[in-house]
Amino acid sequence: MSYWKKCSNCKTELKFGEPYQACSVSTCNHSRSGLQFCSTSCWSAHLPIYRHKEAWAIEKIAPTEAEWNKEQGGSVSAPQRRIIVPSLGGTSHGAQGAQGTKQVEKEILIVVSKLKGYIAATSEMSTSADVMEKLSDHLRELCDKAVKNAKNGGRKTVMARDFLV
Repeated sequence: MSYWKKCSNCKTELKFGEPYQACSVSTCNHSRSGLQFCSTSCWSAHLPIYRHKEAWAIEKIAPTEAEWNKEQGGSVSAPQRRIIVPSLGGTSHGAQGAQGTKQVEKEILIVVSKLKGYIAATSEMSTSADVMEKLSDHLRELCDKAVKNAKNGGRKTVMARDFLV
């Protein structure tokens, strides 16, 4: 390949060792998004799309070809693979489904910081760590009842009304 990357806006080739523009906002520089621009006009074209409150273009220098190859491990990496985990709510009642359910039952289903914040704000009390496990168990029971109610109603979607019955 005779160039480092392409401009995120106009797709012009950015050459190794040449200057390019990057956005000052960290989400634009994240390894997954990695936006880079050939000019400040291409950089400014992305502003209406990303709606930054405060941003500016930063001039950077693209790595040399040798630096880039070293950074990439000297070879083209394998394409990313998506790992598909079987659904626990499916119609399979085999051993795998039961094992999967046992694994899920041990997880905390509550956003701990949100719950602790709520309790502190409404009562000025702190929250013990063992509350999360007990509350998650209670939530699982409520969800199991709601799933049964939805199935009894002939639906495959759990709705708010299924928790009230």
